[in-house]
Amino acid sequence: MSHAEGVDVKRRRVLIASTAAMSAVGVAAIATPFVRSWYPSAKAEAAGAPVSQDLSKLEAGQMIVVKYRGKPIFLVKRTKEMMDNLSKVESSLADPKSEASLQPDYCKNNTRSKDNSEVLVCEGVCTHLGCAPNYRPEVGAADLGGSSWVGGFLCPCHGSKYDLAGRVFKGQPAPRNLPIPEYSISGTILTVGA
Repeated sequence: MSHAEGVDVKRRRVLIASTAAMSAVGVAAIATPFVRSWYPSAKAEAAGAPVSQDLSKLEAGQMIVVKYRGKPIFLVKRTKEMMDNLSKVESSLADPKSEASLQPDYCKNNTRSKDNSEVLVCEGVCTHLGCAPNYRPEVGAADLGGSSWVGGFLCPCHGSKYDLAGRVFKGQPAPRNLPIPEYSISGTILTVGA
């Protein structure tokens, strides 16, 4: 092999190595955005991310609304009277034991809450056509049945009524109780989607 042939072989190897290195950089530059496009967007991640709420300032009888996955979540701190009234309406409910409704197993009780807590956590979306029910805690509201009404929720669209555990009354357009999302409580911090 002559000296000129040795130089050409070295030059060829250098050119092949540098071409391969540049190709690898190019593939990485193109592949990175492509692979990143498979990940959910920041907006999508935020939409499914757990939502926390401090309940320490929530007064007895008060309701607040938080958003989780684009849906309103009702948080109601029920009074002792509200809790006691839950059993009074059971015979008027379509699904008092929540057997046909959506809720975590730890909420399959007459309060539909974790550890029979006074805090109700439910989706604020009517199971009939998806309207947002109004919070109507006043006992004896004349437009809701007078003395038989012990507080709950009323859907303004088609009149479906729910008690303060989110259970639908018999004979309503809504077929099921308000769904209960997964949640946890640590001290005064409630986290939906935990």
